[in-house]
Amino acid sequence: MTTTDLHAFLEGAVVEEAVAALRPDYRALLLAVDGLQPEDAGAPTDPATEAFLVDAEGSARAALAAGPVEELPHVAAWREAYRAFGAKPQRTRNSLEALLRRAGAGLPRVNRLTDVYNAVSVLHQLPLGGEDLQRYVGSPQLRRATGAETFDTAADGGPAVEHPEPGEVVWCDDAGVTCRRWNWRQGVRTRLTPSTTTAFFVLDALDPLTDAQLHAAADDLVEHLAPLGPDVSAVRRQVGRPPMN
Repeated sequence: MTTTDLHAFLEGAVVEEAVAALRPDYRALLLAVDGLQPEDAGAPTDPATEAFLVDAEGSARAALAAGPVEELPHVAAWREAYRAFGAKPQRTRNSLEALLRRAGAGLPRVNRLTDVYNAVSVLHQLPLGGEDLQRYVGSPQLRRATGAETFDTAADGGPAVEHPEPGEVVWCDDAGVTCRRWNWRQGVRTRLTPSTTTAFFVLDALDPLTDAQLHAAADDLVEHLAPLGPDVSAVRRQVGRPPMN
């Protein structure tokens, strides 16, 4: 894809007013990355990515040594956001909290792209999701669900279709829900795979995380994605509350 294509994809992204009204402090930094080289399916994480994951695991252990995960400022903010649309954070944890809780025993090793963004999520303490941009139908939209939308997932070892609850905050494209409960669970259709060459990342922020911290996390992500292809290019766009000076 060309840089123009990446910009057009991001320019079409929308955060609906109903979501902004729910959390006026919400911002998302959207990152579209092209030129990634496919990796061998089933291959172990490369040494650089493995070292990055180990650093993230150490960072998580240090953060949790000071107190419970739910008391970390950005985790606490996301717990409140979940309660605002009716989700119970004890049962459906935001992606940042879920990773931090796993870090003590070791973060998952999934594939190179997923491993990199999980490490960035933990190191910068913000929810971060990644998807295959070429599997999108139209541009991403963050909205409150009607309940009629479809979400493709897996259950009992096979494919399944679910529907979000009315009022639930969901990421969608023109074909259905791509991520439920803001940043809780991603769908199967758009997930990253070893063959992904064009990726889309969502970095989520609520106060007290600053815009500078949000962009620093994106810089770190781009830095670790750059070696994953000979001609990696990235464009970004911040949506939600306008950047603060």
